[in-house]
Amino acid sequence: SYAGAPSDVVAAARRIRGIAHRTPVMTSMTLDGMYAATATAENKATEKLFFKCENFQKTGSFKFRGALNAVSRLMESGVQRVVTQSSGNHGQALAACAQVKKIPATIIMPSTSPLVKKEAVRGYGAEIIECEPTEQARDAAAEKALLEGGGVLVHPNQDPDVIAGQGTIAMELLEQVPDLDAIVAPVGGGGMIGGIALWAKHINPGIRIIAAEPSAADDCFRSKRAGTRLINESPPVTVADGVKVSIGENTWPIIRDLVDGVVCVSESEILDATRIVWERMKLVIEPSSGVGVAAVLSDEGRRALEGCERIGIVLCGGNVDLNAIKWD
Repeated sequence: SYAGAPSDVVAAARRIRGIAHRTPVMTSMTLDGMYAATATAENKATEKLFFKCENFQKTGSFKFRGALNAVSRLMESGVQRVVTQSSGNHGQALAACAQVKKIPATIIMPSTSPLVKKEAVRGYGAEIIECEPTEQARDAAAEKALLEGGGVLVHPNQDPDVIAGQGTIAMELLEQVPDLDAIVAPVGGGGMIGGIALWAKHINPGIRIIAAEPSAADDCFRSKRAGTRLINESPPVTVADGVKVSIGENTWPIIRDLVDGVVCVSESEILDATRIVWERMKLVIEPSSGVGVAAVLSDEGRRALEGCERIGIVLCGGNVDLNAIKWD
């Protein structure tokens, strides 16, 4: 059994409806052409990419879906404080949801998190506790916060209600583009790809689900190859700060059974893909979103997607630290 079921995604969709955005799906002739460059002649005219723009979601990423579903359920049982650990996007989402529900939130953030994400969390009225950028340090700081202040931990990717909330991405995408052959999404802890796989495979068992991750944080790829969950032994160094964490115990069974493949991409491929989307689609995405785009445009991605003519790509977020960009 998995940490969630299609019925949980349906319930999550009801909870977040009218609060979370139903994000648009965009297309690009330029990126279609780049993907089709090595396609066979008979397939060139039909292959197409469909971008699910979670960068337009409230708080700037898909994380709002899972956080809203989790907080809504907790409020039903009278919970008065929430705590989480997050590199930024889940922290922002949980802080925003706690603000809406008028309860306090404490967010454990690595000291290396982008300034824009820290400022956004503070802007939603949450308390920030900084820690070293390791998963062990995050866990220890979250445990301490709970012991000292009480409340409930809303894990950014292993909480079943968070996973179900992220599954609404696939629900919407398959309503907007019903005949997709594949969905590609970045993977860090696995909450998004897990929720997507739970719903998409329920609707269409033949749909191909591909996870994308940086080569510098390739725990999901190694886990699929080994058939057992493996973690990143040291903090990964990657521009895609949102997918540095390893897949977890709750998401691994879903990934093991329902995700069809994992494509790893280099730092230069991530940056190139991010820039292409900025320049050609005029969409502000963060590098973690670029991971999925890079995977589809890579040689390994084309092999993983062989035979797929209509492909959904999740642009998971758009929280970019503009202060880090050289404007001169």
